[in-house]
Amino acid sequence: MPEVRVLQTPRFERQKRRLKRNQILCLDEAIRQIIQNPRIGQEKRGALKGVWVHKFRIHTQEYLLAYEWDPKTRTLVALGVHENFYRDLEQSR
Repeated sequence: MPEVRVLQTPRFERQKRRLKRNQILCLDEAIRQIIQNPRIGQEKRGALKGVWVHKFRIHTQEYLLAYEWDPKTRTLVALGVHENFYRDLEQSR
């Protein structure tokens, strides 16, 4: 498998900074899964076309990780819980 570059948007970086160390370990595992299989998430439609969202758990809380991808890169767009996630993501595009 060729080398895959992982890029982060400033929004994703801000949201990641709010996590605790043990939560970041769970996030890193979700990112590894996306690198291995970018189709693991669900592709969005309409205004969010081209954005994929992978749902994963950090302890008991479900988080959503929005990303865009092509064969050589994975761009991490946003991270958060479900409440207002899609609304905020659509506004930021």
